[in-house]
Amino acid sequence: MGFSLRELADLCGARLEGDGERIVRGPATLDRAGADEVSFLANPRYAGLMASTRAAGVVVAEDAVVERRDLALLRAEDPNRCFTRVVAAFAAQRPVPEPGVRAGAHVDPGARLGADVSIGPGAVVERDADVGDGAVLLPGSYVGVGASIGAGSTLGAGAALLDGVTVGARCTIHAGAVVGADGFGFEPTREGWVKIPQCGTVVVEDDVEIGANTTIDRARFGATRIGRGTKIDNLVHVAHNVEIGADSVVAAQAGIAGSARIDERVVIGGQVGVAGHVRIASGVRLAGQSGAYGDITEPGDYLDTPARPRREALRRMASAGRAEELAKRVRELERRLERLEGDGR
Repeated sequence: MGFSLRELADLCGARLEGDGERIVRGPATLDRAGADEVSFLANPRYAGLMASTRAAGVVVAEDAVVERRDLALLRAEDPNRCFTRVVAAFAAQRPVPEPGVRAGAHVDPGARLGADVSIGPGAVVERDADVGDGAVLLPGSYVGVGASIGAGSTLGAGAALLDGVTVGARCTIHAGAVVGADGFGFEPTREGWVKIPQCGTVVVEDDVEIGANTTIDRARFGATRIGRGTKIDNLVHVAHNVEIGADSVVAAQAGIAGSARIDERVVIGGQVGVAGHVRIASGVRLAGQSGAYGDITEPGDYLDTPARPRREALRRMASAGRAEELAKRVRELERRLERLEGDGR
């Protein structure tokens, strides 16, 4: 299976230069592309690879200067966006599981299955669960008692929706993710830690993507909520009673503590920590490894720990880099002052 370069150019609105009938089988980076693959150049730092790439064709900017004549070019105003469409075309060619309940799956008689549902081997659907039309449950996945997954959604291999949680339509929950485990709540007593009951739920709205091995805890009471269109990377932890607004993005290894509120269109970088009961306003972008320990109420770029506006944080970092030099100068001035005072006596 594959596409001609002409088909790909038409698909992403690019202007083709070169052999449009050549068939390519997939996308690849410039340095690793083979003769039957297509690549792209968006960042000038990789321009040097154009001389040696073996790709059949390359997506480039309209004004890119390319000396090679043996290389087909797909010229586009936005090479990144164009290549994303190319990759999506190849992704769409992946096989889709046929509807039906496979051997080895367990569906409780009290569960409700929509039309054209696909349930893989080893998957479990418990009583009173709802599986929407066209939903796909891959092998080993789990839908708990009273849980629901909406139409057109996919539950990855080994992923679990625990009792009572709700996942909307057109969501993708990748392998190993767990939605609805108990929140981390314990009360210190003289006898030791006593578990606080976690009797709430999780609500995942439509068009959300949740990465592999990410965990989203159920609320102590009420609901942990993931807003429509939000995308969460692998290995993210979302604690109990957190609310994440629509169209936000959370990168890998971030951790959001209990009862934090993340508003709409927030970007949280990798390994960011957000403290409990903190509010992050719409339009905030937290750089990787930042720590948000207090409310951030104004949109913009923030970094460092505790997170500060970008310019302020960069000034502090620059000052810290000069700290050792300044300390040496202070010690030298102290010695000079001591000598002067000694001479005065």
